[in-house]
Amino acid sequence: MNLAIDIGNTRVKAAVFEEDKLIELLIFDKKIIVSEIKKITKKHTISGGIISNVGSISERKMAQLNKSFNFTVISASLKVPFHNLYKTPNTLGVDRIALVAAAVKQFPKTNVLIIDAGTCITFDFVDVKANYLGGAISPGIKMRYKALHKFTANLPLIDALELDDFIGKNTEESIISGVLNGVQNEINGIIEDYYLKYLDLTVVLTGGDTNFLSKQLKSSIFANQNFLLEGLNEILKFNQHK
Repeated sequence: MNLAIDIGNTRVKAAVFEEDKLIELLIFDKKIIVSEIKKITKKHTISGGIISNVGSISERKMAQLNKSFNFTVISASLKVPFHNLYKTPNTLGVDRIALVAAAVKQFPKTNVLIIDAGTCITFDFVDVKANYLGGAISPGIKMRYKALHKFTANLPLIDALELDDFIGKNTEESIISGVLNGVQNEINGIIEDYYLKYLDLTVVLTGGDTNFLSKQLKSSIFANQNFLLEGLNEILKFNQHK
């Protein structure tokens, strides 16, 4: 069995895989990562482990994790099952690398646009020949709310994923309308741009805001909140067989 770990800014997602099948999924606070991973490695017979570390953890904690299992840490230098044509491959986020690996595995010989809607909204494109060409990075929903509050004198901090009417009747509603409609229209517009250039296009939506956005977007999409973990597992298997 393989263990894939995605360390975010505040929380950790850990998944146990048997080949391609997800056996167990756990989500917990980053502060208790060492004890939780110990529990997993005691419960399951783990033959391979991989970590995506976006929200950085200390070298001390990483050393503690490696006492439970000697993990592979995903990086730009790790072998991947696609051709990375990014002009600055060393700056490409490890989460984006994992997402592209999942796309190549699950949608072979297909043009795929992966949209990860989390703290940031990332767009990543891989073509029919498994060439990763790049994409875009944009502020996520919560980041937009926080920016409006922080960089103005009087706008309140909002945290909402519901919109009754696109016309805001007060300041709070206007903020919600601006942020949610802005995100929806931005994503729909970018998808449309890709459709105009690549007629045979598959769109995958993942990340923390998947459930909300999947109901709002115009295009036919595949929604999968575990896409990054599946990509980590694929990269691990790819390196195990080398």
